[in-house]
Amino acid sequence: MKNSLRMQRIIICINILLFACTTAFGQSFFDTTIHPADEAYAQYVPLLKDKRVGLIINHTSKVGDSSLLDILLARGVNITKIYVPEHGFRGGADAGAHIDNEVDKTTGIPIISLYGAHKKPTAADLAQVDLLVYDLQDVGVRFYTYISTLQYCMEAAAEQQLGFIVLDRPNPNGFYVDGPVLDTHHRSFVGMQPIPVVYGMTAGEYANYLVGQEAIKKASELSLQVIKCRNYTHKKLYALPIAPSPNLKQMAAVYAYPSMCLFEGTHISVGRGTAQPFLCFGCPNYTGAFVDTFRPVSRPGAVKPLFMNQLCYGRVLDTNALAMQRFVAQKGFDLQHLIDAYQAYPQKDSFFQPFLTKLVGNTQLAIDIRNKRSVKTIKASWQKDIKTFMRIRRKYLLYPDF
Repeated sequence: MKNSLRMQRIIICINILLFACTTAFGQSFFDTTIHPADEAYAQYVPLLKDKRVGLIINHTSKVGDSSLLDILLARGVNITKIYVPEHGFRGGADAGAHIDNEVDKTTGIPIISLYGAHKKPTAADLAQVDLLVYDLQDVGVRFYTYISTLQYCMEAAAEQQLGFIVLDRPNPNGFYVDGPVLDTHHRSFVGMQPIPVVYGMTAGEYANYLVGQEAIKKASELSLQVIKCRNYTHKKLYALPIAPSPNLKQMAAVYAYPSMCLFEGTHISVGRGTAQPFLCFGCPNYTGAFVDTFRPVSRPGAVKPLFMNQLCYGRVLDTNALAMQRFVAQKGFDLQHLIDAYQAYPQKDSFFQPFLTKLVGNTQLAIDIRNKRSVKTIKASWQKDIKTFMRIRRKYLLYPDF
């Protein structure tokens, strides 16, 4: 009885905290004592002295309100190149949009896009660079392409015998591991290594993994240094101060993203072009199947969304405090939305698109859903591979685990 009462009090306290939170970025009940590595100037600025430095950065590469670029320039660091991932330097470009090289108007430093056909820096791109510094806010999901950019940049650095520093950042989905491990027959830019969809590592830990597993060419020749976050553990919850990309606008979306992004491999809208991308799904011909509605329109980050200007019927997820509590407590990624959407779709033969295989990393999930296997059965089929990955992962962790 005492244990039951104690548990009830704990749950009440958690709910009070959750009701006090807001889903907006930077305003939440999350641990506010965690600090990204780029705040630790004394640890890494001396390493940049007398070096020609290339920065792998974007709009998330900030300390407070100041850009890492401006901070380092003010400290006399010689920044010769800037390299940017998907979504561009300012983070507003559509997913998959072509980003051109440009010159930063304020500093005159060349900005090199690492997306589209040009994902890996060339020897020419790395000319006049002695050292690369990576500082991007990731979300800890395999198909979120910043870790693919990390891999290509590390490999290029190893080939050109450049130093490589990761200024580590907390992983907002770093408190669990779940999802199928990628079958390497289905490698792509949205899945390059045999890791689960949610892999539970920071960028720094993942960089250690890439070197330790010799997942990049000349891994043993790369001079890698990881500057650690302060006060981060894999048990703690971290609220992103800046939206990491234009369609992850809320922490609820960051949590839902591993599950909801699977709809990008179907003919169903995941809410791009609405105020709640990755927090809803639907299409015009779901009339009668679902009661929620939304209408995608052209907007920054979703210029030509699927079903633009059409009324879509589907499901809109709750984003209140209790819903966020469920996201955290479940510590897993939810297949039920995808299964429900498939079962309600009239033209089942055209529901799944080839891109789903790249996102999931296998062909089996679509087969399982077509064969009406339960969520429990499907997730059970991943566990052996996840356990193998967990043993490997443990070797590269820099922070206390969950």
